[in-house]
Amino acid sequence: MPDDSRQTSRKRASAPRQRPGRRRPARPRADAAARPRAEAARPAPSVASLPPVESFADLRMPAPLHAELARQGVTSPFPIQAAALPNALAGRDVLGRGRTGSGKTLAFGLALLARTAGHRAESRAPLALVLVPTRELAQQVAGALDPYADAVGLRIATVVGGMSLVRQATALARGADVLIATPGRLADLIERGDCRLDRVRTTVLDEADQMTDMGFLPQVTRLLEQTPGGGQRMLFSATLDKNVDQLVRRFLSDPVTHSVDPPAGAVGTMEHHLLHVADADKHETTVHIAARDERVIMFVGKKYAADRLVRKLTARGVRAAALHGGKTQSQRNRALDGFHAGDVTVLVATNVAARGIHIDDLDLVVNIDPPDDHKDYLHRGGRTARAGRTGTVVTLVLPDQRRDVNDLMAQAGIRPNSTDVHPGAPELTRITGAREPSRPAPDTTRKPASAAGRNAASGTGRKAAPSSGRKAAPDGGRDAGQATGRDAGRPRKRRSAAGQGGRPQNSHDAPKRNPRRARRPSSYNT
Repeated sequence: MPDDSRQTSRKRASAPRQRPGRRRPARPRADAAARPRAEAARPAPSVASLPPVESFADLRMPAPLHAELARQGVTSPFPIQAAALPNALAGRDVLGRGRTGSGKTLAFGLALLARTAGHRAESRAPLALVLVPTRELAQQVAGALDPYADAVGLRIATVVGGMSLVRQATALARGADVLIATPGRLADLIERGDCRLDRVRTTVLDEADQMTDMGFLPQVTRLLEQTPGGGQRMLFSATLDKNVDQLVRRFLSDPVTHSVDPPAGAVGTMEHHLLHVADADKHETTVHIAARDERVIMFVGKKYAADRLVRKLTARGVRAAALHGGKTQSQRNRALDGFHAGDVTVLVATNVAARGIHIDDLDLVVNIDPPDDHKDYLHRGGRTARAGRTGTVVTLVLPDQRRDVNDLMAQAGIRPNSTDVHPGAPELTRITGAREPSRPAPDTTRKPASAAGRNAASGTGRKAAPSSGRKAAPDGGRDAGQATGRDAGRPRKRRSAAGQGGRPQNSHDAPKRNPRRARRPSSYNT
């Protein structure tokens, strides 16, 4: 009897404790019903990974997908596609690691579409779900999968923040077979009753490490809890840190792991340069790089720094646009569309936008402000050298940043080339293609003229003209020609400066601020 009581107490002690007032979300009822069938179809843990394929023709996919691949000119799979697609098409859970631009979208997208083809979603109940961290990445994934979805008759809906929630709810009500979503907006739609996940057969987490870095781990966890436990799950990430590992252990069952390159090799096709500049030279060096003939993405640390740099570049004749979380979706779309078309040659972005930018043939990325984390460095650099191409990543380093940047490079496993540069230096031109901008820099060496000096030089002096009635009175407090008599006791009315006495309002006589206020030229992040 005592032994039984001790065993009972041990069981109670080992039971997981839950915080008071917080109840774990219950799984949908459909989960329990669907799990036995799905688990029966899931390969046993002892099943070995299927070998990679050499051609898309070797994959068992619907014929319309093969035809669309041919129409798109996609002939040979990238390494991540060749390795992951056989297992993904077989219904295995997949854990894929590869940098941005390695072909991950088709690696999970073709399998997702092939396994969903032939089924039809109910209203507000998608059959496949792709979770991504940013609006730009959601649009990029949707754009990449749209032609293949059309080929097999599947409907894709995209739900992201910054867009009309009512329109997104309407699209879900009409029926969406594949849903591409950011975690926050999807959670809002579920809370409103506009979407449910109990019919999802395939779930994909793309750029999982960025989702956890951005604080989406609790939301992603709650969303995955609402999907049937026996469904297929695929997770793709550039890095596998502890938060990503937590998702893998909890939600993936016997996953097949594919890694196309080690973390340090994720940037192996790039050249890395640290350009050491003096504080006083940083701005002009930035302008010279931005004035190059080809397109370039420049990264800064803050949203306001991006807007300020765009204004400065535009004033020097550089066609620049900002991309950050403070912009509306339409503004972000215009910036990206202009950059794609070549109407904008410089895109100034923050870390939030680093992963959602997909530009073909971009050969230069510049870190105006060095990132704080080595993962951010890898993701920024991932905008270039995509799909096996080569590219250059440049970081401007001030004297007091050298130690931190060297530590950053060591954490990223990179051995960069270091060069001291200044505006007009031949090495700067060789590495980045920098050149003189079309407009010269404003002359900030002259002291601003005094108010009297400016007015005298312009011929519009501030002395009272006969028409203005601004002759100074002896008491210094009243204008010449002031009212007398019965009007003397009345309150003074403010009058316009157009030929009348009084304080000037919106006139050319109003004192003006000096537009050339001194600012720190050394950084856009202060």
